[in-house]
Amino acid sequence: MRDTKSRDVYPECREHPIEVMEMNIKSVNEPEDLRPGERHPKILIIYTGGTIGMIENPETGSLEPFDFEYLIDNVPKIKRLDYRIDSYQFEVPIDSSAMNPSHWQDIAYVIATFYDRYDGFVVLHGTDTMAYTASALSFMLENLRKPVVITGSQLPIGEVRTDGEENLITALQVAAATTDDSRPMLEEVTILFENYLWRGNRATKYSADNFNAFKSSNFPRLAKIGMGITFREDVLWRPVEDAPLRVHYGMDTNVMYLSLFPGITETMIRHAFNTPGLRGVVLKTYGAGNAPTESSFLEVVREAVDRGLVIVNVSQCDNGMVDPHRYKTGSALYAAGVISGHDLTSEAAITKLMFLFGQDYDTETVKRLMETPLVGEMHK
Repeated sequence: MRDTKSRDVYPECREHPIEVMEMNIKSVNEPEDLRPGERHPKILIIYTGGTIGMIENPETGSLEPFDFEYLIDNVPKIKRLDYRIDSYQFEVPIDSSAMNPSHWQDIAYVIATFYDRYDGFVVLHGTDTMAYTASALSFMLENLRKPVVITGSQLPIGEVRTDGEENLITALQVAAATTDDSRPMLEEVTILFENYLWRGNRATKYSADNFNAFKSSNFPRLAKIGMGITFREDVLWRPVEDAPLRVHYGMDTNVMYLSLFPGITETMIRHAFNTPGLRGVVLKTYGAGNAPTESSFLEVVREAVDRGLVIVNVSQCDNGMVDPHRYKTGSALYAAGVISGHDLTSEAAITKLMFLFGQDYDTETVKRLMETPLVGEMHK
């Protein structure tokens, strides 16, 4: 079992009684449309917002969110899937740039509430912060044994030419996939975009306009998607323990990024490290984890570590990993108390820090777990 103590209570549960949530569940296809006598996977689409659910205002030309039923009307092929598909729409669609940890809690709560009712979940989400949400959910949903497939689009689904329709259809097919012994093919949080399926906590957005908007430089894709869908079962995540789903809602936002650049001053770094309430920093360094070796820089780092600040070293490079012993410059950081983020993505590093501090761990435990793979987010 994951070495955690947890804030397992959803903070807004009093505002989300089950009877109200039930009213937000709507059927996408009719049971009589399904072929009788066959297994029909049951999938819940959770619509949070994002470009996939936008429509152009004819007067202003700007994109505005619309009701989920309109989205389904623009994907008539969805009703040809032999699945039982329901939808759950957030009351107020969220632009992904406005996404924050309270929304991650909302998504996790919906999944937890209806977990036993569905075989899989498809989360529709904006692309800008999709990798953050995928990473956060991977840590929050302990012992997940059903697929959570996050997708969206670069163009609204109502456009004549859009990637949204294909992404939605494929995400549903991926969420419904099973092994030869009828187990869910996926038991983790993933990102599906164009013809790529990535582990959610290994992916990052790299393009603002390509349909293939995400990549995973340090981990292979989970499936080859073309004429068919071929899963790479050798790289899929499988929970070790046969235990029920446990959702950890605690997330502490007293963390930050600090990206090094030539010319960054001691004053800048000291000011950042002394931010009131700060508990953790993802330090984005050069190459294999290198940083300046000036005594003034290292002194600021040591002082921060001695005060209890957790500093995690991740590379600014997309590919490769931090090796604190490869160069003298990296070793100096390690000696000053900075811990290695190995090959964590920036999104996984910052959300993992939020998650671990959100479980009320002491500093030494956070350090140890930051260097320990929890759900396939890193090599070590």
